Amino acid sequence: MSVTAESLKDEGNIYFKNGDYKNAELLYSKAIQRDSLNPKLFTNRAMTRIHLHSWSPAIDDCIRSIDLDPANNMKAYYLLAQAQLALKHPNEALQSALTAYDECLKTSSSSTRNVCNLVLQAKKDKWEFRERERVRRRSALLRELEEGIWERWRREDEEVGSRYGKDTDSTEAQEEKADLESSTRRKVEELYSIFAIADPTNLTVRNVPDHLIDAISFAIMHDPVITKTGNSYERSTILEHLRRSPTDPLTREPLMIYELRPNLALREACEEFLKENGWAVDW
Repeated sequence: MSVTAESLKDEGNIYFKNGDYKNAELLYSKAIQRDSLNPKLFTNRAMTRIHLHSWSPAIDDCIRSIDLDPANNMKAYYLLAQAQLALKHPNEALQSALTAYDECLKTSSSSTRNVCNLVLQAKKDKWEFRERERVRRRSALLRELEEGIWERWRREDEEVGSRYGKDTDSTEAQEEKADLESSTRRKVEELYSIFAIADPTNLTVRNVPDHLIDAISFAIMHDPVITKTGNSYERSTILEHLRRSPTDPLTREPLMIYELRPNLALREACEEFLKENGWAVDW
């Protein structure tokens, strides 16, 4: 009896749930060989590859899944954004995450909060990239030191790959590479902190506190309102959402316009922050 794509996928799901991502990837690949027009098989393999830190192959799978089902594929866009963030492509990741978020809002998906957090992370990464470029332009020494740290990381990363050889995609190798990158990022953060202490006005990386950001538009709020569940949104964006769907975007609980209340304390905090940080209008 021939093995079907569905049975291979089900077997792959078992391996995935048990944390055996290499065998799960293998089984999803076999399923794809039998049914290359099933978009869910590609998203399953993409999710497995993300766990294996195989970012570029995961992106390829997401794009293939989207090509097969461009209209209703929130999961593919969500996974695509994760892989793009991992490869330090915040602009592309933000667009993918926003597409996934729009799909969540249309369907009142249970994943809305997770996708919302991913959009916020992508926007933060995009902003941080711009901020680091601004700070680097102000200090040639900082730029030189940071480039040296990342150059050392590249050499050590290549050494890890050479040491594992054909097993460079193994869980052990990927974990060592991930630890190495995390350690490098901590060094860069410490470097920026030291320079910020020396010149706080010009060399501090600026950020916007999460509680000032609208969870629908992802911009700083100007006229926040609060729901009965304690979530705050920009008035104009939540009103527009409620006209389409009378539910809280994050909790999916029923919500009517008359249940919204002005969040005066948050509004004052937003105004104060913008008054002292004029740059934040471009966030």
